[in-house]
Amino acid sequence: MTDWKIFKGNSEPHDDINRLPEPPSWRKFIGTDDVIIQEIEERWQNFCQGLEENTRDQQRGQSFRIHTDKSNDINTLINMVNAALYLRRPLLVTGKPGTGKTSLAYAVAYELKLGAVLPWYITARSTLQEGLYRYDAIARLQDVQIGDTSKDIGRYIQLGPLGTALLPSRRPRVLLIDEIDKSDINLPNDLLNLFEEGEFEIPELSRISKEVNQVEVRTYDGMDVPIKEGKVRSLNFPFILLTNNGERDFPPAFLRRCLRLNMPYEPDATALKDIVKAHLGSDVVTQDEEKINQLIEKFRTLRKSGDIATDQLLNAIYIVTRQFKPEPAEAEDLIEVLLKYLTSVEDR
Repeated sequence: MTDWKIFKGNSEPHDDINRLPEPPSWRKFIGTDDVIIQEIEERWQNFCQGLEENTRDQQRGQSFRIHTDKSNDINTLINMVNAALYLRRPLLVTGKPGTGKTSLAYAVAYELKLGAVLPWYITARSTLQEGLYRYDAIARLQDVQIGDTSKDIGRYIQLGPLGTALLPSRRPRVLLIDEIDKSDINLPNDLLNLFEEGEFEIPELSRISKEVNQVEVRTYDGMDVPIKEGKVRSLNFPFILLTNNGERDFPPAFLRRCLRLNMPYEPDATALKDIVKAHLGSDVVTQDEEKINQLIEKFRTLRKSGDIATDQLLNAIYIVTRQFKPEPAEAEDLIEVLLKYLTSVEDR
């Protein structure tokens, strides 16, 4: 029997996304006409070919490791990612800072060869409009005032990360909605209809669609794409990962439209050493194994009494394993600061 898992969580790129089956009937999306889809597909392929190899996104995806050695927790994480791919549903990932929630999106994009992640960093002022597109009316007005009417309206419109992710494409894009719990109370509700319909309208283009049926706009990642009749319609629903630090509750209607995952975080010494190897290289572990083992044990001891992130361990190991590093006494003081609890009252 063929393994049902498209995403395997092993940081090895492959083309298994091509065997992802059709979505269930209630999650099918219409896209737009085949000519537009083919045009966007060709431009996307050309755009990807022009990107640099070994980017920061790729490195982040390649170095991702699941922060536990418990097989049940590992299987749950991998299964939930695959369920989100199969069902075309957003994945709401909850966990404390430093547990790898954000990195999971990069791991999926890297392993499944889905291109660069589209990040949308949420603040209390974030709105649905910001995620979909931006229309620079002021720049257009200034051009008209100086008599420059040669530029079409598409030059003043740029799709946001969410709008770009919903473009019709053969493969799903990866959209990271980071720290959704920081949003205004209305944003999760505003996302509900979009998650169901998989399309949105750009009124500035819809109003002129009878005169200008097709307009080119700029995507969030810098590609020019055609928009027909002022509407963006998804063909393959994007892989949407929303991170949540657990600072607020969400309405049941929003939760119903998401799959939910609690990020596992119970790394033993072996799991932590694998994470260090992935980020800093096997040579570092080999050359300074005793020192690294000591820091890992110190980290594990600290974790029993409070919140501390794996990033802090990596910072400490990086500092003390360089060719040029602090003197031992200075290093000890520095490690104490680097490994402070995230809720340390000393910082208040």
